Amino acid sequence: MAKKRAKATNPLAVRGSEAVFGYIVMAIMCLIALYPIVWVIMSSFKADLLANPGFTLPDEICLDGYIRVFTKLGIGKYFVNSAICATIGTLLSITMLSMSAYVIARYNFKGRGVITACFMATMFVPASALTFPVYNLIKNMGMFDTRAGLVFVYACSGIAVSFMVIRNYFATIPHDLEEAARIDGCSYLQVFTKIMLPIARPGIFTAAVLAWLNLWNEFYWASLLVVDRTKMTVPAILSQFTTSFSTDYNGLLSAIVVIIIPPVLLFCFSSKYFIEALSGGAVKG
Repeated sequence: MAKKRAKATNPLAVRGSEAVFGYIVMAIMCLIALYPIVWVIMSSFKADLLANPGFTLPDEICLDGYIRVFTKLGIGKYFVNSAICATIGTLLSITMLSMSAYVIARYNFKGRGVITACFMATMFVPASALTFPVYNLIKNMGMFDTRAGLVFVYACSGIAVSFMVIRNYFATIPHDLEEAARIDGCSYLQVFTKIMLPIARPGIFTAAVLAWLNLWNEFYWASLLVVDRTKMTVPAILSQFTTSFSTDYNGLLSAIVVIIIPPVLLFCFSSKYFIEALSGGAVKG
């Protein structure tokens, strides 16, 4: 009887059942996340989506949408616009946020909590609430319908998540490293550039990837601040497949599939930095 009770409460058996349950939950979540992506890919090969809208394979593979995307639409120039705006906007944003997050994470001063709250508050302000002031500012600066104006807005967009990731990573680094560097004669700038930045590289890189993905997929400001088609970004050009009377679903879904390729590739190449940053990969004290 005692042996049976011991077997019933065996911690290894409990852990095994918990692991199985965890794998089942993760499998279900993966299926939910992958369902819309797989549906879009399959539907992009259907000549008439409305005739066969379900989660089914196409009766015959239709590549007309992809041909139109690369020939008639000329999506290459929009890829270049998106890459330029997203990359420059990310570099400006991460540069400013790295310095701000370092100061807030490592030093105690009056108003630190207020500044942190201001950064985090930007997460709860919808872009639509900023439409008029941002539009007016960009127009008065003479940057309307320019890539520079879009980059200017991008550099200040979605900063809450990037700030939080970088600040939390800086906070995990032991203060002994800074003190040792200061004793060796390093200035505050040298401590930041030669000690802290290299250690916090995974966290900063993770924040940069998240910011870049957000800007690559950004539609609202790109469609509002840029009118010239030659300067439009990839998400803004999706509106070309829709008119007041009809929608070219084959071309639209084909364009969506092409658009999601760069983010997927970027995440595949940077996944190890995500794991290191999210697992608190900094030096522990």
